[in-house]
Amino acid sequence: MNTNAAPTPRTESSPASAPVLQARGLQKRFGHVTAIGGADFDLAEDEVLAVVGDNGAGKSSLIKALTGALVPDQGEILLNGKRVSFKSPLEARLAGIETVYQELGVAPELDIAANLFLGRELRRTSLDGALFRNLDKARMRKEAAQHMADLGIRIQSIRQRVETLSGGQRQAVAVARAAAWATNVVIMDEPTAALGVRETGQVLDLIRRVKERGLPVVLISHSMPDVFEVADRIHIHRLGRREAVVDPKVTSMADVVAVMTGATPGSEVASALAPDPTPEGAHEQ
Repeated sequence: MNTNAAPTPRTESSPASAPVLQARGLQKRFGHVTAIGGADFDLAEDEVLAVVGDNGAGKSSLIKALTGALVPDQGEILLNGKRVSFKSPLEARLAGIETVYQELGVAPELDIAANLFLGRELRRTSLDGALFRNLDKARMRKEAAQHMADLGIRIQSIRQRVETLSGGQRQAVAVARAAAWATNVVIMDEPTAALGVRETGQVLDLIRRVKERGLPVVLISHSMPDVFEVADRIHIHRLGRREAVVDPKVTSMADVVAVMTGATPGSEVASALAPDPTPEGAHEQ
């Protein structure tokens, strides 16, 4: 870890419960380009944490480092308080971190059940527990239908091909797959991009239900209305590092955008949001 890096400005908005996923002093350079410049990160066990930043702020690189798609040059990542070092997205998935990418990664020609079990297909077993080559499609369909029902996702049939679904329904399938397999964290990259108003609302409701099931959610989004509707805290990323963490209940969209663009330093937002240290009654003369 780079111990000489300047501390990252923080607001008073700290996790209300135990941290699940943390990062300290992450750095990643590509030649002369710094993608991550001493970034910190904190996700609590019972929250939706939005990660926002201008284009080129480095938030995508941060998320890739947290999910094994990018190996940082320096710094550390902790999962449930234990240091981890993911060398690939598969290692992060095995550790219980599931990611829903903007491109979704669904197989349109397969049905919903097959998509939920993509790469984790169940096979028939003999009485002595030996695996057969044949897939246990009946069990996958039953369990997939239960996963969808648990999240309140309405579909005509679990046997529907994903290519027949709307954009919002496809997103729901991707989210359901992540929620079904995640044991620690669900990360969503621009889940409402290119969706209409109604479908966006459905996806935001889905994010709330994932949280209610006990899974913390990291939401990467450019949509400030979406962020302010579902986020418990907002991580503002700028120039490759965390500039501030704010509470959307006491921070305006204009303030968040000002920090994102550099018009207002994160330290100024922290100062403005800090409680008045003057003892109660001292103002009364």
